[in-house]
Amino acid sequence: MTSKRSGRGQAGRAGKQPTLIDVASVAGVSPITVSRALNTPEIVRPELREKVFRAVQKLGYVPSMLTQRGSEERSRLVAVLVPTVANSIFSETLQAAIDVLTEAGYETLIGLTNYSAEREEQVLDAILRRRPDGIILTGTLHTAASKIRLSRSGIPIVETWDSARKPLDMLVGFSHEAIGQAVAAQLLAKGYRRFAAVMLDDARARQRKDSLVREIGEHGITEVPCVVLPPPATVALGRAGLTTLLERGASPDVVVCSSDTLAHGVLEEAAERGINVPRALAVMGFGDLSHAAHLHPALSSVNINGARIGQRAAEALLARLDDPDDLSTAKLRVDVGFDVVLRGST
Repeated sequence: MTSKRSGRGQAGRAGKQPTLIDVASVAGVSPITVSRALNTPEIVRPELREKVFRAVQKLGYVPSMLTQRGSEERSRLVAVLVPTVANSIFSETLQAAIDVLTEAGYETLIGLTNYSAEREEQVLDAILRRRPDGIILTGTLHTAASKIRLSRSGIPIVETWDSARKPLDMLVGFSHEAIGQAVAAQLLAKGYRRFAAVMLDDARARQRKDSLVREIGEHGITEVPCVVLPPPATVALGRAGLTTLLERGASPDVVVCSSDTLAHGVLEEAAERGINVPRALAVMGFGDLSHAAHLHPALSSVNINGARIGQRAAEALLARLDDPDDLSTAKLRVDVGFDVVLRGST
């Protein structure tokens, strides 16, 4: 089994995995001090702990719970990190991945990142200690420390829900930039000119918004009022978003939202204020959740096949695990695409 792990690392990314001895050398302490600092830090002097932790960060060293138990067997665990399970899109991705992995005899560790790269780093720190056989991540934007530790871990990785020129390993997703362009083009074609945005504080939502702003800028539209809200998305938060826009003096003829949940809230607030949708105000969502077509009016949105993403990501991991030297998975890039769905709200 040891040779299998080594093969996976070589097939996925170059670079030797740092060892406890390497950490000790960089920190200028003994290996036993490194072990104690990582496993029983309370008995190690603070200045020595700090030296060890700096060396761990520098090298991207991953303390392995399996190694501590003296086991080199596969863990039969795959970690899946998603921003939230409150959003049914990510739930669909998660469930589809779990279904494929369970069929192959793997258990799933679930980590919630709350749309934060810093929180993702904390979750990864705990997960990497368990030495999962594979990791599925949401997005391609990670902290520098996370990138170092992941690239040196030797663990197969699939990044999802995004696109990137240089992913960490395998990639299954779509282009947020292309979505922003497509949404802008559709709304411009329908005659909308006074754009506004209600969005979560999330990197992928910013990519879509920035792309939309660039596209409409080509048509002379330079002002796009934007309200950025803290996750998670709720209907109440969407209502607050429209309220904030109007209180700031904005008079949009279309509000583009970073999720269907926020868009639902905008619809509710517009109805409360007697604003006719879409005659006085159009509303655009993202995600095409199951209830979007049943709102009043039916919500325009962007359809993403979240289940397909989860399925393909899990299949990619299993293919790598079955044959670490199969070069077809070394540069796997899958674009699942998207569809702009126009309904009554626009």
